[in-house]
Amino acid sequence: MLPEKISAFARRLIVLLALIAAATGAWAQETHLHSAARNGDVARLRALLDRGMNIDARDAAGATALLVATHGNQVEAARVLIEAGADVNAKDGIQDSPYLYAGARGHNEILKMTLAHGADLKSTNRYGGTALIPAAERGLVDTVRMLIDAGMDVNHVNNLQWTALLEAIILGNGGPRHTEVVRMLVAARADVNLPDGQGVTPLQHARRRSFKEMEDILVKAGAR
Repeated sequence: MLPEKISAFARRLIVLLALIAAATGAWAQETHLHSAARNGDVARLRALLDRGMNIDARDAAGATALLVATHGNQVEAARVLIEAGADVNAKDGIQDSPYLYAGARGHNEILKMTLAHGADLKSTNRYGGTALIPAAERGLVDTVRMLIDAGMDVNHVNNLQWTALLEAIILGNGGPRHTEVVRMLVAARADVNLPDGQGVTPLQHARRRSFKEMEDILVKAGAR
């Protein structure tokens, strides 16, 4: 009886060790893929993908290799992954996706690729904002233009009850870039009278900050 019990235990132990080895191997593979993406090692990425690597495998933070490449603005690495079918909308643990992060940071070459490969324009970040809102906040003129041209909802309201127009004014510095963003949003039919959660309008915010050029743009568009 005892030898049989030992034999059964040994079999279970072998199965358990095999499962651990498989899991460890998969984790190592994911690490290699993410490392190659982080370093922009295109040849290594292609080799790993040719070996059947899971292209949307996650690291400890929940990020895919494409998101890692996007973090570092590794354009060619991102291109390889996107053209191989990487999910441009796959979110990590803090709700960033390659598309959302590229838009928020002005990584425009990667953003352009995500837009051409199924970017979800309605997807939102951890603040409930679309890619357009942080782009407007940072005064990323070219990025804002790309997102507007892609058909982004310019009147989306985030969890702070702010639109892209409000963020460009409230969190902007009133300089040329933020002013141009305001001009583009107004031209794209942003609601110039849509207030924040406290009922304060874009025009009121611009006046409080003495952003005269923004004020003029808003007034000409019918702001109150």
